[in-house]
Amino acid sequence: MRKTPLYSPSARAGPAPVAPSADDGVQQTRSPAGVGATASRRSRIGAAARDPRWLWLAWLVLAGLLGVVWWWQADHPPRALTQKDIDAAVLRTLTTQSLPSRAARAAEKIRPSVVRVIAYVKDGKGRDVEHGIGTGVVIQDQGVVLTNLHVVHSAQSLRLVFADGSESEASVTGAQPQHDLAVLQAHKVPDDLRAATLRTTAGLLPGDEVVVVGFPFGIGPSTSAGVVSGLGRSFKSPEGQQEIDNLIQFDAAANPGNSGGPLATMDGEVVGVVTGILNPTRARTFLGIGFAVPIESAAAAAGLPPF
Repeated sequence: MRKTPLYSPSARAGPAPVAPSADDGVQQTRSPAGVGATASRRSRIGAAARDPRWLWLAWLVLAGLLGVVWWWQADHPPRALTQKDIDAAVLRTLTTQSLPSRAARAAEKIRPSVVRVIAYVKDGKGRDVEHGIGTGVVIQDQGVVLTNLHVVHSAQSLRLVFADGSESEASVTGAQPQHDLAVLQAHKVPDDLRAATLRTTAGLLPGDEVVVVGFPFGIGPSTSAGVVSGLGRSFKSPEGQQEIDNLIQFDAAANPGNSGGPLATMDGEVVGVVTGILNPTRARTFLGIGFAVPIESAAAAAGLPPF
């Protein structure tokens, strides 16, 4: 058998040309003619790179570039922001971004402290029957809730539904009939229960924006917005015999079921407890005039210190 021809690795003698054999069918290729020239060029480039003169030239070029950058920054310092720039940026943001309204932000802040108050009475068979639905507002995270006295006064048992959906039985622990207020204590308190922030009415003025959050006709939590219409008002409900004085008048929509809920500022701070609406008809629906007990009176009913 004929052996496959081998090339010598010696650099002193070039490979001998071998004619292709018809027996083995292997075709040999010759080395490219430019390999030696390429190696020679690489050798010259490497030698130039090791030349100190080239290194000094590279350093001079780099120093020159750094000098140009420094000169440009010194001659063109960054412009300081002006109030006009800031106003333009704010305006651009306001016109291009959809932001929540003030009422929406206020309602979002107060909503975790709003509870549904359900009053029950016993039927002829001793079963609990829903008697009415109102609203309450948490004023202490130990489960202390403010509501209207007329929401709970005839109830034989009470149940609270918190913002997170958890429920608890509750007891009446205090009352202030002259202001139609009742204080409730939840028997079971959610771990993350949040109390509302209470705010004095000392700086409250007619025209100030307010929100009402509650359960009108049991639907909710529902939010309505309006303004303070007046201060120091008096109101006597059609069902009650006692007139309540020093009330906040407001025009945010309120209906049966809102009773006991918070009247809050646009900062989400409670300034009053919704207690009634003025409607001379039997419809008992909102006509634009609602009343709330100032939070000073409500806080006193709960035994909280005055502002």
